[in-house]
Amino acid sequence: MDGYRKITRQAESLVIFRSLHTDSVFESFLETLRAVDSDNTDKAIEKYCEFVALLYNSTDNLTEYFLRIMLENVNLYMLRKGEGKETGRHLDECLANELSVIETLAKIPASEIISKIDYDEFLPEYKTENLDFSQIYADRVHHIDQYGYGIYSRYHVFVIKNGKILPVEYPDDISLDQLSGYERERQEVIDNTLALLKGKPANNVLLYGDCGTGKSSTVKAIANEYCSQGLRLIELKKKQLHEIPAIVETISKNPLKFIIFIDDLSFTEDDDDFAALKAILEGSVSSTASNLAIYATSNRRHLVRETFSARQGDEIHFKDTMQELLSLSDRFGLTVTFQKPDKQLYLSVVEDLAKRYEIKTPIDEVKEKAEVFALARGGRSPRVAKQFIEYLKGCEER
Repeated sequence: MDGYRKITRQAESLVIFRSLHTDSVFESFLETLRAVDSDNTDKAIEKYCEFVALLYNSTDNLTEYFLRIMLENVNLYMLRKGEGKETGRHLDECLANELSVIETLAKIPASEIISKIDYDEFLPEYKTENLDFSQIYADRVHHIDQYGYGIYSRYHVFVIKNGKILPVEYPDDISLDQLSGYERERQEVIDNTLALLKGKPANNVLLYGDCGTGKSSTVKAIANEYCSQGLRLIELKKKQLHEIPAIVETISKNPLKFIIFIDDLSFTEDDDDFAALKAILEGSVSSTASNLAIYATSNRRHLVRETFSARQGDEIHFKDTMQELLSLSDRFGLTVTFQKPDKQLYLSVVEDLAKRYEIKTPIDEVKEKAEVFALARGGRSPRVAKQFIEYLKGCEER
């Protein structure tokens, strides 16, 4: 009886999905099959239990696990499809064969393996499913501009660490329907984002305004709302602006659309990062990557902190220099202003949040207390409104 020799040899000959051998669960499973074929009971038990332990760290479903690592695999076939290039007959045939091999492996039931091990004591099992890997992969490739590949197919929010783009496991789950007020301002940002998703010209956006008005929440909520349509968000700190050229090079050929998000942006007069952002906004990025836009938030209309002493320097053409510093915000194609709310808007946000949190206190009393709360916090804002409603909700549940 051939046992598992044929399928393990086929797995060893993978070309497109060769990097799957670096996955510990995948390789441990192959070692298990080889051990079972060796008729060495002790070795088969050891390898099988090692494999199941590794699998259990992620799931108890072998088919689900193999499907996931296959779909997330960054390979030459997926890269060519992502760039809109032809793959050719040989590559297509190779893909079809390898998908069949991986599917066969993913459907080998635990009961079958256990039955081949000469051991009467307990051995842990796992689940399998009857899934069509070829059909699922074809659908993923056909909608690659929505799903993406690699880490971008599993996550939609990223940060930069040590020069690498890393996923955020648990991003802020704020949604657009949780945001109250500023509908007109928010719609401007949404419209620009939809243009980006449709492949139309999109502006770099500066969201300017007072603290707590929902600038950052707007960007994060938009990223959450449209991630299923192929939108991804990469958050940068100001000191990481020099990383943007490398980021652009990495994602410029990706079929997905990206927002590079810089929160709470401002500069001092002699800030080295000023020149980096200025060059980016003047077109060096947009000219090389049409699949991304820069969204920045700031509490300052003029992004460079200007002092009176700076105006008294000994530079001959200091007016030109000051104009360059103060005009940085004008280099954003779209500036959306989130002004501090007046009493009517503030109370409207309070009322909306009170309904959402199912506050039992009469609304007139809620509004009266909300005004007192805002005065104690130094002013009105959507953030203060949310803090008040959460405080009130906590009081009601005591």
